[in-house]
Formats: sequence, C-alpha cells, structure tokens
Amino acid sequence: MRSLVLGIAIAVLSTLALPVSAQTSTVTAASAPGKGTVAETVTAQATITAIDKKTRDVTLKGSEGDELTVTAGPEVKNFDNMKVGDKVNVEYAQALTLELKKGGGLVVQRTEQSGGVRAQPGEKPGGAVGRQIKVVADVIDLDPAKQTIKLKGPKRTVDLHIADPEQFKRVAKGDQVEATYTQAVAIAVTPAKMDAAPAKKEGKKKPKGGC
Repeated sequence: MRSLVLGIAIAVLSTLALPVSAQTSTVTAASAPGKGTVAETVTAQATITAIDKKTRDVTLKGSEGDELTVTAGPEVKNFDNMKVGDKVNVEYAQALTLELKKGGGLVVQRTEQSGGVRAQPGEKPGGAVGRQIKVVADVIDLDPAKQTIKLKGPKRTVDLHIADPEQFKRVAKGDQVEATYTQAVAIAVTPAKMDAAPAKKEGKKKPKGGC
C-alpha cells in the first residue's frame, strides 16, 4: 500500500506543479502504512508583483509571465525589506499527503483553511499564515490493462497510473483517496544578481569658443 499511496502522491503533485518557471526542483517522499507524503522544494527566479504585509503573501511573476503566490515563512528574515518590482531568487516548498480510505464513507469535497505558525513563548517574534487544501475523491473505476484508477473529486475526474501490479490489486471501486495539499511556503527570498551596466564612454570635450 505504501507504493500505491506514494505513486498516487507523486502523480498528483506533478499536476499541482507551481507555475513560476523553476530553475531546480527536488522531490522527497516518505510513507507509513496506508499513508504517503511527497514534498517538493523549488528554486526559481521571479519578480515581485504584490505583497500582503498582513498575511505575508508575496506574488511572484516568472520569466514567462506566469504568476505564483507564496507565503513568506518565518525563515524569510528580509520580508520587511521587500518591495514590488524587486527581482528575487526564491526557494519555496509544497507538500502533498495522501491516504487511501478503504470502503469510503467520507463526503466528497474540497475544503481550504488557513492557520498560523507562531513563535513559542520566549522565542523571537515570528510566524506566517499558511494554507492547506484538502480533497476527498471516490475511486469510480479501474483499468487493469493500463493499471490506472479513475478518481472523481468534487470538481473533476482524473486517471492515475499505478506502476506496481501488486499494489494496484489493493484498490477497489468504492474506496476513496484523501489528499491534503500544503500550499507553497517560501523559506528563502534573496535579491537576484543584476547584470552590471556597461560603462559609459566619455567623449572628448570640445574647447569652448574658437571656430
């Protein structure tokens, strides 16, 4: 079941890939019986287009014009120095936890909630508001020939491929998958290096007067 859940997690996380053009991306996975988590850390270069001081949300635009909003985590010490128009290098993380629910029984729905991460008593002030999206989907069909399962959520239906035949056999119509997605949280934002402007050539000064 671990391979099953992780296989689904990696597939779903790839569909949630964040839009700002990534320079590097690292994916890690962990599992427990019936449960798996996939986390992705991305490093990218972008331009700040909006800042919400209250929620610590920073909207970024990539080189291709795509936008992404990240929450500046407590690790981002230079948050107060950021301003719209800054070109920055940003390192952010997203995570997805999936759990197979044998027999179903949960309400198919999508919920979203915000929660604060606050400093403990005695620690330096800090914290950020993060967001989590939870989706419950029904397993409505299986294709043994292709080893795919069809998941129907509250808004759309997706087909996911399960590579391990033994794990594929564990899934049945009527089961459910519960997915919890943690939205992008920035862990580092640094000024992007700008190309040095070419030095201006000074021309010879013309003498005053004369012909």
